[in-house]
Amino acid sequence: MSSQNSSSGVAASGRGSSVPRDRRMPEFPWDSLASAGETARSHPGGVVNLSVGTPVDPVPDVVREALRSADDAPGYPATHGTSELREAAVEALSRRHGVTGLDQRAVLPTIGSKEFVAWLPALLGLRAGDTAVIPELAYPTYEAGARLAGAEVVRTDATHSLGPERPAVLWLNSPSNPTGRVLPSEHLRKVVEWARERGTVVVSDECYLSLGWDAEPVSVLDPAVCGGSSEGLLAVHSLSKTSNFAGYRGGFVTGDPEIVGELLELRKHAGMIVPRPVQEAMTAALGDDEHLRAQRARYAARRERLWTALERAGFRIDHSEAGLYLWATAGEDAWKTVEWLAERGILVAPGTFYGPEGQWHVRVALTASDERIEAAAERLGR
Repeated sequence: MSSQNSSSGVAASGRGSSVPRDRRMPEFPWDSLASAGETARSHPGGVVNLSVGTPVDPVPDVVREALRSADDAPGYPATHGTSELREAAVEALSRRHGVTGLDQRAVLPTIGSKEFVAWLPALLGLRAGDTAVIPELAYPTYEAGARLAGAEVVRTDATHSLGPERPAVLWLNSPSNPTGRVLPSEHLRKVVEWARERGTVVVSDECYLSLGWDAEPVSVLDPAVCGGSSEGLLAVHSLSKTSNFAGYRGGFVTGDPEIVGELLELRKHAGMIVPRPVQEAMTAALGDDEHLRAQRARYAARRERLWTALERAGFRIDHSEAGLYLWATAGEDAWKTVEWLAERGILVAPGTFYGPEGQWHVRVALTASDERIEAAAERLGR
C-alpha cells in the first residue's frame, strides 16, 4: 500500500500534514505574541521583555572556569555523566532541599530539562490510549510531550476528579510555572499515595525549587512526602534559573532507580548525551551555593520592585509565593492586558498559554536586568 493512502495519517504530497493527527502540535504559544511584541518594541524607551523566563545575568565565574577546564574533550562523553557530577547532584539535593537516601546511580544528566519533559512520555512507552495528567495551569511542554507520544491529556489539580482512571503519568510542578503556587508536603504526599495505588508514575518538575519567597517549596523526594522511598517517582531539575545555565543546556532527573535505569538505556541508544565540558560546569554549579544565593538576591529585589509597581497600577497578584514569575490580573481578558502593557513597552505572556483557566491573568517574568525592571516600574507608575 502506498504511504500516501495508508491509514497512518500521512497525507498526499503537497496537501495536509504528514504528522499523525494525534501527534500534531498546536501553534508555538510565543509565536502568537508577534503583534504585541512589535507594539512593545516601538516604545521610545525600548522593550522590557518579561514574557519569557530566560536568564539575563552573567554565568557565574565558577561555572565558566569549570567549562574552560574541560574544553579539550575530543572523546564521547558518558550518557550517565561522570560519577563526580552525579555525586554533586545528590549532595546538592541533600544540602539545599533535605532530600536524603538517594543513590548517585539514580541520577541522569539531561540536555536542559525541556527536552526531557518533551520526550519523557515517549521514553516511558506511552502511546494512544494512555493518559498523562497535567495541572490545570501548566508549562506547555507537558502537553506537547504527551502529544508526541500519541497519548491523551487530562488537566486537573484534583486526583479525586479522575475517578477509577489509572493514568500512566501524572505531572506535578511546585513551585508552579506560571502561578508560583507552592504545594504543601501533605498535598504532595496524598498525590504520591494515590499514584502508587494505581501504578502511575509521578513526575515532579522542580526547576524552581530553590526560589521560594513566601513559602518553602518541598521536593517530591523529601522523606515527608515519599516516606523515604523513591518508588514510582521522578524529580526533574534544571540549572538554568539559579545558575544562569540556560545557554549551556544542563539539568538532571533522579528518583526511582529502576525507572532512571530504563531511561538511561534508552537515552544511550538515542544519543541523548550532555557534552563533557557542560558536565564539568554542572558539577561546579551543583557544588557551589554562593552564586545561588547571589542570584536569589537579584530576583528577590526585582520581584519586590515589580510587585509594588503592578499593584499601584491596579493589578492584583495571585499566588506567586515562589518561582520566577508574578501571576497578575487586571480583572479583564488576558490578551487585553497584554495589549495594554505592550503599549507601555512591556511584553508579558497571557495566562492562556498555560491553559484555559489562565484567561484572566498574565505571567510577568523577573528575568530582566535591573535597569529594565526599573524601566517597567516607572512606566507602570505613569
